[in-house]
Amino acid sequence: MGPVALTILGLGGLAAVALVAGFLAFVAALDRSERVPQGRADGIVALTGGAQRIGDAIDLLAGGYGRRLLITGVNERTSRDEIARLNPTQRHWIDCCVDLDYRARNTIGNAIETRRWMRHNRFSTVAVVTSNYHMPRTLIELDHALQGGDRIVPHPVIAEGFDGADWWHSPSATKLLASEYLKFLVAWVRTRFETDPESSRVAILIGRGKPVKAPVRMVAEPLLRDLR
Repeated sequence: MGPVALTILGLGGLAAVALVAGFLAFVAALDRSERVPQGRADGIVALTGGAQRIGDAIDLLAGGYGRRLLITGVNERTSRDEIARLNPTQRHWIDCCVDLDYRARNTIGNAIETRRWMRHNRFSTVAVVTSNYHMPRTLIELDHALQGGDRIVPHPVIAEGFDGADWWHSPSATKLLASEYLKFLVAWVRTRFETDPESSRVAILIGRGKPVKAPVRMVAEPLLRDLR
């Protein structure tokens, strides 16, 4: 084997070691328990992907940790009544202070719609509710969309049945964490080279379509009524 091949092989080995070490650091940094956010925020944002996220976010709203709640990435077949049916004791808060975003299809879209919602409501602080393994990528996308000008308070949700401390004994947990780590790396690299997610060609490719720039159907009731 020639020196060039040995060099390439050595660099490949170092890259593999760095990738594995980064993955282990990523997993070790994940929150293992839920905690109440430090201080109040103007608004609360919950990213869909698990019913527990929505329930926790509504509890924060009812506890006074924010004035309004945005649930972003809602399936078009999911209505306000359906959310209220799943959270019957929180009907008052769902009716008065919850906005539904049907446009976001991924984490980039979640960040874009959160920015629009915060600007509309003139919020400068937001508590973010999503799964613990999804939180690192969410914070990267939100910080990039908000350009570091707003304060983000993370509220990680620990999914029921997901043991982040014993992940290597579960092939499904290992696959989930590895996939999220790779997405995290892609997001980190992408946000180093783009100025705004709404004009990012990579974001468009990831979203499999051009982002909608007009504020049409940004969120459902009651915010949509305010935009008319």
